[in-house]
Amino acid sequence: MNLILGSQSPRRRELLERMGLQFQVLTAEIDETKYVTDDPETTVLRICEAKAAAVASKMQNAACKMQNEGAGNAGERILRFAQNDGAGAHSVRPLEALILASDTIVVLDGKIMGKPHDEAEARAMLASLSGREHAVYTAFCLLPVEMQHAACSMQKAVCHCEKTYVKFRALTAEEIAAYVSTGEPMDKAGAYGIQNLGAMLVESIRGDYFTVMGLPVCRLAQALKQFGMDPLLKQENKQ
Repeated sequence: MNLILGSQSPRRRELLERMGLQFQVLTAEIDETKYVTDDPETTVLRICEAKAAAVASKMQNAACKMQNEGAGNAGERILRFAQNDGAGAHSVRPLEALILASDTIVVLDGKIMGKPHDEAEARAMLASLSGREHAVYTAFCLLPVEMQHAACSMQKAVCHCEKTYVKFRALTAEEIAAYVSTGEPMDKAGAYGIQNLGAMLVESIRGDYFTVMGLPVCRLAQALKQFGMDPLLKQENKQ
């Protein structure tokens, strides 16, 4: 079974590589605002489920296009076709894939903090987090699909959400400005990345570090077993 990561996040790619997993990347854009609710856990679960479904739809669209262009049965190279917008259309067998989608949100005082739109917003976010504890929610969705003859068969998805609490030390305006000037906060929820320079802002953590980084590794490894993938046993078999 092919594992497909529905995310461009370099942090999630890094974590999957650390787990010894082989995977390909295929993403599809969604309007995340459509899935926001008053409950952070519900919100993050709905977003990652929508991401997984969007990737499956993109694969199905590629399969239809391949069939219409006489490329034969939509099969093992649907993914390559979807990634390259038509390149490599030949296929020989159905594609069984497991789509992994994930999403992370930062919540302070019940309010979701997304990615900053500019440096001023990043500074404001960090100032509000200074000296306080906030919650980080990361959810993942595993969606098994089979593609054949331009048809997409989706099985029941397995989804999970983890919550971790992070406390920042008190930050000075000068420290906040210096951190923002590095550019690191600009593509991250809550305007910080714990795995890099942002680690110097964190005083303590209650929960799973990897949830804050963007993918709860322990929970994901357990969930993958349901689909015949056991990353830990795979490492043992390499010995």
